[in-house]
Amino acid sequence: MKIGTLTNKRQADWDRLESLVKQAKGRPERLPAPAILELGRLYRSAIADLSRMRAKHPSHPATHEVAGLVARARPLVYRSGSRRPHPIRFMTTDYWRLAMARPAFLAVAAGVLFGTSALGWVWAVVDTSAAIGMVPGEFAGALDPAGGTDMGADLAMQAEFSAFLIANNVTVAILSFAVGVMFCVPTVYVLATNGITLGVIAGALVSGGSGAFFLELAAAHGILELSCIVVSAAAGLRLGWALVGPGDLTRRDALVAEARPAVLMTLGSMLWLVVAGIIEAFVSRSGFAALPMTIVGLFVGGLFWFMMWSRGSVVRSPNAV
Repeated sequence: MKIGTLTNKRQADWDRLESLVKQAKGRPERLPAPAILELGRLYRSAIADLSRMRAKHPSHPATHEVAGLVARARPLVYRSGSRRPHPIRFMTTDYWRLAMARPAFLAVAAGVLFGTSALGWVWAVVDTSAAIGMVPGEFAGALDPAGGTDMGADLAMQAEFSAFLIANNVTVAILSFAVGVMFCVPTVYVLATNGITLGVIAGALVSGGSGAFFLELAAAHGILELSCIVVSAAAGLRLGWALVGPGDLTRRDALVAEARPAVLMTLGSMLWLVVAGIIEAFVSRSGFAALPMTIVGLFVGGLFWFMMWSRGSVVRSPNAV
């Protein structure tokens, strides 16, 4: 490619990279979260441009200009990617910013999960016996309200049950994240199957007159648990989309750029799933009525999304990105 053609094609991206470098003033945390990711993408693209320019036009002034731009951008990119997140700052700020940096993936994950839940609900109402037949055996107990939600267990047994739930929920979070790298499709499948199961259970219980039992069983922990699954799935979709639509980057570079934010999103979600598991073991199974269970669930789930909205949209971006 001629140097003039390359310059005309890439000048807008170089100018944008220069603008971000000036805006950062040596500190990447000055940039908003989306701009941090854009900085990395533009830097890697400029590296590729510089490689081509040095190979064919090593002495051209434009080559020297791009080399200087890359040199100025490099400390920002590698400083932002090399610093370890502080645990408290991560859970109070960075986790939320990472999730909100790509809100479209959150919307897609939530749409698939709750859309299939709605379909499962309708299926359970229209053909209850067929719908219940597809519910996995480990969830069959949820369709028997005769047993109630109080397991009659002592604290040691409840602690053991909590550990099981935490492990199960973390497994779902990791799975929905990890399989996303296969071009998003498996993550969508995991969301859909879990959504249909949830919808069938809820629809069968509510249509059968056991709606209060369903709230007693799931309301306290369910909103938070589903929220964490949505965030983990969004992380998986980000990985998969890096391969489907890498933009100006190679698929490898796009995947590398998304890997660290996606991993941190999943780790943060697993910590919140620990909270959901504790609530499920010690609150959901304690025998409280539907109303207090619902209040607990709305409070915890509302806190999660309030943090997402208030901390995820702040101006300064996290060092952990």
